[in-house]
Amino acid sequence: MDKRQVIHAYRSGIISIHECAQILGLDSRQLPNLMNQMVFKTELDTSKRFVNS
Repeated sequence: MDKRQVIHAYRSGIISIHECAQILGLDSRQLPNLMNQMVFKTELDTSKRFVNS
């Protein structure tokens, strides 16, 4: 399963943080860092699109 889908399910309240961590094979304390990395990467990808347009 795609990490983004698992995190989306967690953010939507479908699964708990512990279930999310278990699916991803992480400790639940690692999730906030992973989510911040994903948000940062998404913001970089978005800004690149505007610069290249």
